[in-house]
Amino acid sequence: MTGLRTVEQGSTQRAPGRWIALGVLVLAVLLVAVDATVLGLATPYLSEDLQPSGTQLLWIGDAYSFVLAGLLISMGTLGDRIGRKRLLLIGATAFGLVSVLNAYAQTPETMIVARALLGVAGATLMPSTLALIRNLFHDPRERSLAIGIWSAAASAGMAVGPIVGGVLLEHFWWGSVFLINLPVMALLVVVGFKMLPESRNPSPGPWDLPSVFLSLVGMIGVVYAIKETASDGFAWLTLTAGLLGAAALYGFVRRQRALPVPLVDVRLFRNRGFSGAVLANLLTILGLSGLLFFLSQYLQLVQDRRPIEAGMAELPAAVGAVVAGLIAGAAARRFSVRAVVSSGLAAIGLSLAALTTLTQTTGYPLIGTTLLVVGFGAGLSFTITSDVILTTVPKEQAGAASAVSETAYELGTALGIALLGSVVTNIYQDFTGPAGTPEAAHESLAGAVVAAMHMPADAAAVLLQAARESFVDGVALAAGLGAVLLLLASAVAWFLLRGQKLSNAPVQH
Repeated sequence: MTGLRTVEQGSTQRAPGRWIALGVLVLAVLLVAVDATVLGLATPYLSEDLQPSGTQLLWIGDAYSFVLAGLLISMGTLGDRIGRKRLLLIGATAFGLVSVLNAYAQTPETMIVARALLGVAGATLMPSTLALIRNLFHDPRERSLAIGIWSAAASAGMAVGPIVGGVLLEHFWWGSVFLINLPVMALLVVVGFKMLPESRNPSPGPWDLPSVFLSLVGMIGVVYAIKETASDGFAWLTLTAGLLGAAALYGFVRRQRALPVPLVDVRLFRNRGFSGAVLANLLTILGLSGLLFFLSQYLQLVQDRRPIEAGMAELPAAVGAVVAGLIAGAAARRFSVRAVVSSGLAAIGLSLAALTTLTQTTGYPLIGTTLLVVGFGAGLSFTITSDVILTTVPKEQAGAASAVSETAYELGTALGIALLGSVVTNIYQDFTGPAGTPEAAHESLAGAVVAAMHMPADAAAVLLQAARESFVDGVALAAGLGAVLLLLASAVAWFLLRGQKLSNAPVQH
């Protein structure tokens, strides 16, 4: 029980087995990252089988992130109370079981529900992993390296997911990409039970259910309103959902300020470094996610690459992120936090700007180089901002702080898919096909490919050319909007992270 005493009492003694414990946490992060990227690769096959509409396809893509964003804060604070290890193991078990439901979904509606349930399970994993790192590693340089490895693992999932998923899709049906979660989660639970020390807030206060409800309603309401407005324009139902969500979030903040022991201490946002890091994460992933969601479809449905080829084509992003994650802490100490974060974000923005030249026949050197730089920039930014977020709060609030960080990440993912994804969809739907083009072809590019299989050869060729050209135009515009967002994030980070430093002294409690 030495490891447990070290974590709980917060001494500067180094916890034995901490690197093995980190390996277990990395496994959880890797799995969540793999799950997200695998879905993008499987989308064409899933679309052919389940025949979702364009809107349903977007919901399948972002239902997971919506629910995850709505529950992360609540689950992060629950881990502070009942124990982060316990919550991680419960969540890992649920994640594996719900993956089976995803694999065997028979309708678009079932798939959306299954993705939402997976979001509930996923919400227990991410805050627990970061919070446990905060409590396992008291030496700041070791902690920076551990966070870098954690960040690199999340990025490595971008490579592992498409490659493993590509192999599975070559030999099995699309549901197999979810079943790979089962052995990984089983290993995580068995090893984690033996190797992870428990940690929690020694004086947590009650888990306030009204706060949990307000957080969930607020996040889902606001994100839903933004998504629906972006895809379908203004509607009274959308406005009502947005106002309800905003009111719930306002009530959540008011309640946190009034509670003796709040779920989240909203005064943390008075810290410029904390706020700047959270905002940089939100804008970064917002600019990236919507575009990357469609990249696998571009590689497969526009450039006719096989799934395994598409997976390998996305490998440079993970390579760049892994390298950056391992050197980010040293770079931030040598130069400055704001210089490293702002430079990383600016590099992503300029790379996305290069994708505005995308065409149906764009060569791989441009795509591969862009992904490499995007991955490197994201690795620099996420590693340092995660370190800043964790170390600007007391260790007792590590779960809540981690949850805020992950909420920004997942909210950015949901908004990115909703906003940039809706840009792609709206431009795509305007293409003019040959006579006899079914309505389903205008719903999504995958729908056009399926429709072309049932048309005469000449008409099919005209349909595919028009659909692909329109889809690429949408992706190019989304890349331009993403570039603007990333350059804005770079400027925000430069201003808000001014004077922020990574600690060199051991943590004292």
